[in-house]
Amino acid sequence: MEKTSKFAKIYLALVFIILYAPILYLILYSFNSGGTMNSFDTFTWEHYAAVFSDTRLIMILINTVIVALLSALIATIVGVFGALGIVFMRNKSLRNSILSLNNVLIVSPDVVIGASFLILFTMIGVKLGFASVLISHIAFSIPIVVLMVLPKLQEMNSSLIDAAADLGATRKDILTRVIIPFIKPGIFVGFFMALTYSLDDFAVTFFVTGNGFTTLSVEIYSMARAGITLTINALTGIIFVVTLLLVIGYYFVSQRGKKPVGLGVRK
Repeated sequence: MEKTSKFAKIYLALVFIILYAPILYLILYSFNSGGTMNSFDTFTWEHYAAVFSDTRLIMILINTVIVALLSALIATIVGVFGALGIVFMRNKSLRNSILSLNNVLIVSPDVVIGASFLILFTMIGVKLGFASVLISHIAFSIPIVVLMVLPKLQEMNSSLIDAAADLGATRKDILTRVIIPFIKPGIFVGFFMALTYSLDDFAVTFFVTGNGFTTLSVEIYSMARAGITLTINALTGIIFVVTLLLVIGYYFVSQRGKKPVGLGVRK
């Protein structure tokens, strides 16, 4: 057991090194005054200053955040009601079919989804831009939310709903006071997963974005094709630090919300 535990720790350490070493390498050279990643000359902040002085890049970042927040919010609302519809569906074969279709959308390649949306928007005459990107992000985020909410719904005892109905609760009361509070953890997980997927998506967005509107992932790809500059490194460093701070902040908020167990109990 002791050898297994030691091996597991070594393996975990190697995994983290493989995952984080390239990111730390990029961040290190974002402070390089030499302008290349071949050798480190002297420390400088000029690449970070270039990021904040680029108004176009700032607008693209704002667009990316707006699309991610809106798509995650709408996808969460639709996904929650979709999960409720699936769980309370009486026809078992139809329920299984819908679940299978939901899972197919999750495992489908992003290139296929992006090309499908491009063809659809071209056929119905939707102009490529903010609307097309938002609709696409909502569409591929809904199955993720459904998948996150379903386990919490399946854990819920149906007697809770029956008891609420016996006490005179309306359908609205059952939904808002019984079901939603119980599945709230799954809703939050689904929202943040949808937000993450939207912020991270490149393939789908690449197909459905148009002239005058783009997201950060597509812009970074375009910048990289023109030639690697340390501005990309600086932008990567900013995103990584902000993400890290959000994760740490969420951890402390969640820990503060937990009540200590066993305090004040007298024997």
